[in-house]
Amino acid sequence: MVDENSKTPDKVINEIRAAILDGIYEPGERLMEADLAARFKVSRSPVREALQALESEGTLVAVPYSGAMVRPLSPAEIDEIAEIRLTLISLVLKPAHHYLAPADFDLAYDLAKRITRTKSAREAFECTRHFWDIIFKKAERPILGEMFRKLNDRMTRYYPFLLELYPTPESRPRQHEAMIEIYRKGKIDEALRGFKKIYLEMVDDIVDHLDAQESAKSFD
Repeated sequence: MVDENSKTPDKVINEIRAAILDGIYEPGERLMEADLAARFKVSRSPVREALQALESEGTLVAVPYSGAMVRPLSPAEIDEIAEIRLTLISLVLKPAHHYLAPADFDLAYDLAKRITRTKSAREAFECTRHFWDIIFKKAERPILGEMFRKLNDRMTRYYPFLLELYPTPESRPRQHEAMIEIYRKGKIDEALRGFKKIYLEMVDDIVDHLDAQESAKSFD
């Protein structure tokens, strides 16, 4: 057994998140402290702290006497997350633009292309996080950036579902690519409108598929 202090709760959080992104733990699946401690070769104390942090962020939900469960996907939740994300994005695009260098736009565009092309939910998650970190950091709005990152973390369990919903690069929404191409030209309002249109179409697709899945279950 690895010494407890060698694996902090943050490291355990990252390992649980990676397992969710890799489809090892799916929405609705229960996670037991003892099983996680054995899997990650760590004592139960950092596992317990990690579970509490992931419950607080909304990725997991506590199950009395049974550890925790990966929170099921929810049409209402993804709608609310989308509304808040769009509000935060609208608040940073203008202040960030002045401080973004050509290299920043190039990197953001490369990340946008990787989001579209990847077959890995984990890579899509990390690239999305890095894409928005570039913009939020340049905006010098640390509280907004923290709020946005927490929302992205809460969306962890949606990334595998998105790759199932859009299995090929050709089928995937390209809101990040569309936005950055226009945004780098200084057309901030147009960039936001372009992103919002594609993003909300994607959210509608998610909601429709989740509703359809729920309807199918009700007939089983």
